[in-house]
Amino acid sequence: MNRPAKGAPQGRRRYPSRRKPPGKRSDRRVQISPGADPQLKAVFSGIGIPKQTPFTPDRFQTEAVAVMAASDCLVTAPTGAGKTWIAIQTIRRIFEQGGRVWYASPLKALTNAKLIEFSEIFGPENVGILTGDRKESPDAPIIVGTTEILRNQLYDAMHQGISLKTDLVVLDEAHFLGDEERGVVWEETMIYLPPRIPMLMLSATVGNAGAIADWLTAIRGRPCRVVAETRRPVPLYPMVLHPSGTLLPLTVKVGRGAKALHKKVERLIGGKKQPEPPRRRGLPPFGDILRVLKAYDLLPAIFFLKSRSDCDAALSLCHGAVSLSDEKKARISERVRTLTDSSPHLARHRQRIHLEQAGVGAHHSGHLPGWKLVVENLMSEGLLTAVFATSTVAAGVNFPARTVVFFNSDRFNGTEFIPLDATQLHQMTGRAGRRGMDKIGFGLAVPGRYMDLRLVARMLSSRPGKVVSRIRINFSMVLNLLLSHTPAQVEELLKRSFATWLLIAKAEDSRRKSRMADIHEVLWEDFLRHLDFLKETGFVNGEDRLTVDGVWASQLRVDQPLIVAECLRQGLLPNGDAAQMAGVFACFVNERETDDRMEGRLVPNRLKKTVTRIQKKLTGFARHMKSRGFEVRQLYLRPAAMTHAWASGYPWENIAKEYGMAEGNLAMLMMRTADNLRHAANLVDVFPEAAATAREAIGLVMKEPVVEGSDEDEGSQGGPN
Repeated sequence: MNRPAKGAPQGRRRYPSRRKPPGKRSDRRVQISPGADPQLKAVFSGIGIPKQTPFTPDRFQTEAVAVMAASDCLVTAPTGAGKTWIAIQTIRRIFEQGGRVWYASPLKALTNAKLIEFSEIFGPENVGILTGDRKESPDAPIIVGTTEILRNQLYDAMHQGISLKTDLVVLDEAHFLGDEERGVVWEETMIYLPPRIPMLMLSATVGNAGAIADWLTAIRGRPCRVVAETRRPVPLYPMVLHPSGTLLPLTVKVGRGAKALHKKVERLIGGKKQPEPPRRRGLPPFGDILRVLKAYDLLPAIFFLKSRSDCDAALSLCHGAVSLSDEKKARISERVRTLTDSSPHLARHRQRIHLEQAGVGAHHSGHLPGWKLVVENLMSEGLLTAVFATSTVAAGVNFPARTVVFFNSDRFNGTEFIPLDATQLHQMTGRAGRRGMDKIGFGLAVPGRYMDLRLVARMLSSRPGKVVSRIRINFSMVLNLLLSHTPAQVEELLKRSFATWLLIAKAEDSRRKSRMADIHEVLWEDFLRHLDFLKETGFVNGEDRLTVDGVWASQLRVDQPLIVAECLRQGLLPNGDAAQMAGVFACFVNERETDDRMEGRLVPNRLKKTVTRIQKKLTGFARHMKSRGFEVRQLYLRPAAMTHAWASGYPWENIAKEYGMAEGNLAMLMMRTADNLRHAANLVDVFPEAAATAREAIGLVMKEPVVEGSDEDEGSQGGPN
């Protein structure tokens, strides 16, 4: 695949202009007619609903449950293979013995889903939830929550010299250990968890599960076994869409399990110019593709697209492609009405008409969590024909379809376009084929400028990638470890990192192993660098113990703990003004560069003066941090102004429109702001006025449509100033 030269400006759209789609303009008039290669006749004959039989667990499921009786267990299996059944049986055994369970997941949406599922199984009185924005029944015997909350509880337990009050920890989506941003939380959790507490890890298939298990066995002193399942619960058949509308097999067998591109696919991509279907309004002809899929009973489908705007724009191209009966339209309308009954904002969502009239929806991070839940429910209930989604659906959201359709074999990683790896492609195609509803699932690759069919064929038959360590030192980690550890004890913890173990394991001889064993010194030196700065700024004393300031600062488990701590120490926060407090904290959580050019009316003078004053007063501290090599993020006014407006009672729709932010991003800003405010609100004994204002601010931002149908447990009584 050809990409712009390395010197190309970052962030520029590298896809064909919507005003001038590639190819001759006459291509627009080419009609796509449903067709299929004769070889597919036998494949399509296998489409259907499998015979309903009593549930019988698979071998890997019963094996994993048995392993958990005496060991830790890492279960790796494809999407939809039945990993949750293992968790339920293991939880049931502990629960029936009177024990306690902690179920940790990476996503709030997934955590909320598990709360509902486990409440139905074990009784709602026995299940609690702990996430950034929900705290219900924290003393229940079964707790579901985010992994960050579990890690923080481990910090607290180490500080108090007690053991975590649980008898089993389940880590869902355990391959997040290798996540670039959040993997450090998974690794810390695995390192800090007391060996007496058994650990069940549920993961997508990974290429080095054995190495992870060996590492955990070494650091925890209790065996960890891998139970692997590579067979998909529903077989996958990969296909290619010819620009004419004819479906082709992607590959053919060439002996002993090897596969090669189908000869027609080879001819299709053999020319100098990559073929692709004619475009409509600069987009693929989604309506025509739906007609092809409908003709061969390949619906419902998930279309994976490169951008949120494409997902939204696709919907209007689908009307009339697949007709819905009046009865089905009525069913969809009734479900939408029920699902949005508690939210007037969602009830008048601009995309509701596409759900009700065409049976299609868009799902991406630009939408409100409540709206995404509406789409997820309709899809999982079999009411939708298609969903157009970004890759967020591939990880963690459970609504598989009969077919997944994808147009790109690469992805944007935030800096540049890079090819998909096997794990990412397997996650996407893992949504193809609904267990108990399909005998076979299909993955449809659409040729185009950014589709490498040879790469796709290779990745589909490749092993998933290996998980690597993402552990890194940060100030929150250092402060919290110093609550209960001496620096020497911290060094021993760092020797237990997955990164250190991997490098030692790779050493070829004992002499080299001796040298490689010192690799932890990279982490250790970074720890010392953080420690020195904390001493210089009065959070740690000369005996390497936390000062009074260090103790309360350790409770600020936020993105920029020292910046927030310095604001508290200098009395820079707008105590007594909850809306301004919310705006200021939005500055602390904003991660992206933003355009601060706004109309003057969108930035209240008082807020602007407050942020400017904070920036000025923090100049010396920020300069000191930078001089020691630490990143200091700029404080932007735009997120502060948006959050202040929302906290002040300004209409949600007006904020999204006037400040130019997608609703999903705006909701995420509010939720992360509330998460950060909670940490300040907990400092009531040290900074009572700031804590009270922070608590009030939480109630001002955590309201409908940011949260749906539930009262915020913290600050819910807060009202407009």
